[in-house]
Amino acid sequence: MQKEEKKYPLSRLGWLWENMKGSRVLFIIAIAGTVAYNVMQLVVPYYSGRIVDLFLSGPDAATNIATRQDLFYQLLFTMVGLTLLRTLLVYLDCMAYEHVSQRTLYRVRNFLYDKIQRQDMTFYSTYRTGDLMTRVTGDLDALRHMIAWVVRAIIEAFSLFTATAVCFFVISWKMALSLLAVAPLVFIVIFRFRRRVAPMHAKLREKFAQMNTIAQENIAGNRVVKAFVRESHEEEKFDRANREYRDTNMETSMMWVRTQPVVESFVDLLPVIMLAVGGFFLIRGEMTMGEYVTISGLIWAIANPMRMMGNILNEFQRFAAAGDKVMEIYYSEPKIHDNPGSIDKEGHFEGKIEFRNVSFRYEDGDMPVLNDISFVIEPQQTIAIMGETGCGKTTLINLIPRFHEVSSGEILIDDVPVQDYTLHSLRKNIGLANQDVLLYSDTIEGNIAYGDVNLSLKEVMKSAKLSAASAFISRMPEGYDTVVGERGVGLSGGQKQRISLARALAVKPSILILDDTTSAVDMETEKEIQDALRHLDFPATKLIIAQRVSTARTADRIMMMRDGHIVESGTHDELVALGGYYNELVQLQEGGI
Repeated sequence: MQKEEKKYPLSRLGWLWENMKGSRVLFIIAIAGTVAYNVMQLVVPYYSGRIVDLFLSGPDAATNIATRQDLFYQLLFTMVGLTLLRTLLVYLDCMAYEHVSQRTLYRVRNFLYDKIQRQDMTFYSTYRTGDLMTRVTGDLDALRHMIAWVVRAIIEAFSLFTATAVCFFVISWKMALSLLAVAPLVFIVIFRFRRRVAPMHAKLREKFAQMNTIAQENIAGNRVVKAFVRESHEEEKFDRANREYRDTNMETSMMWVRTQPVVESFVDLLPVIMLAVGGFFLIRGEMTMGEYVTISGLIWAIANPMRMMGNILNEFQRFAAAGDKVMEIYYSEPKIHDNPGSIDKEGHFEGKIEFRNVSFRYEDGDMPVLNDISFVIEPQQTIAIMGETGCGKTTLINLIPRFHEVSSGEILIDDVPVQDYTLHSLRKNIGLANQDVLLYSDTIEGNIAYGDVNLSLKEVMKSAKLSAASAFISRMPEGYDTVVGERGVGLSGGQKQRISLARALAVKPSILILDDTTSAVDMETEKEIQDALRHLDFPATKLIIAQRVSTARTADRIMMMRDGHIVESGTHDELVALGGYYNELVQLQEGGI
């Protein structure tokens, strides 16, 4: 089934022009400069022809040599001077193109990064990390190359070809038609090449993205690879992707390699036509020797653009494939966004949370993950959520900060639907410590203060103490200035969890959500954390996903989930007395009450 082509507000070139804001005047000047220095390439053949007619082969050549030597030197120095001027113009022109391309690249890359940052969870589950990295690196370089080289090459080719063709017609229209008769043949070959190479560049770009994805996943998951001794398997997988990329690259390149000899054959006819037809006109007196020299000296000026067209089209198709991928992200919009008239609440929430008949299913799923969930959490209550793996616990808490939108029903905070708050005001009031801990390649202090860079070291240390992290941090080589590796490499699972908890506490949220954040710590440390959470110096409603009964025992209410439903709800003692699912879990973990 053929993939439907996406429609965008602007064409690729229109989009490129849109992103040249601030550099458009310079770009237009650069284009004018390209036309100017290519027209100036006619200077040397033109003045060479005049010198031949006036001082070598013309009827008055001997007289001119004797009496008009000043004209000879004037023509010679003009030819040299204009050549030097053209060289300077070429240099300045190339600098202008490069300046515009780099400014445009900087602008688009920042915009893309900002766009990716603001996407929702559906976006990240759709696009692979390696593919996104390809779009903001290799694909963007194709855009820069389009501005800095392809556009200039196109202008060069057409301006040089047009100027030369006009010059030929001025000198001899018969000779011009004879030479330019080759051009349509070359253009037919190039057009057929373009139709074949376009899909190959799209395929090549996909192979490159696949190779990047494999490399990224392998590097990020190197511990798993080593743990299962799968280095050879990963090497083979990357080698296979690398080989596919190489083969596709070679196949794409071979298309031009097979086409180029045909183009060269047509272009090589030009000197033959010049010699045969030009010699005939010269013998018949329809062309002077100087005119013959001028046209002969300019044959390269129509031959080179013909040769260049294949390379230009090849690079343009590379830009087209890359441009489509970049524009896909550029024009993508998150499905979760601020609604018109959203409340940008200042200050903290009271912390009341209400679920009203909430159901949720993923877009690509048939079965609901959550089904008709209803409950109310009063401000500053502590709620523990327990249940078997896959019952919907994490999905439920992810709906509160609107990482996903409910399929039906409504979630309210302080009696206001979450959709009526701006995302910024909603999420800044929620402190979240995920089950999958992500720490950045930064100091421990920087990781804890990630949610508020203005936190003092004293406040950072206070948050670390609440999360039972201060003890092990003090034993680190440089304390809070210790730099942790990427994703927290060098720290144990429990240490990473405690830093993640400290990061959530540091922003003093109105709602604190903990997704099984004490699963990797010992029982003594867990008790210390629980005591700290009960005596926070700021008001917070706490939702804790727990696997251990010891974590949930002291909560104001425990909600037991199974298959997307809340099957039990109450305090520890109430649920034990009920003798249901929670009681079974207590018996399993503790062997009794």
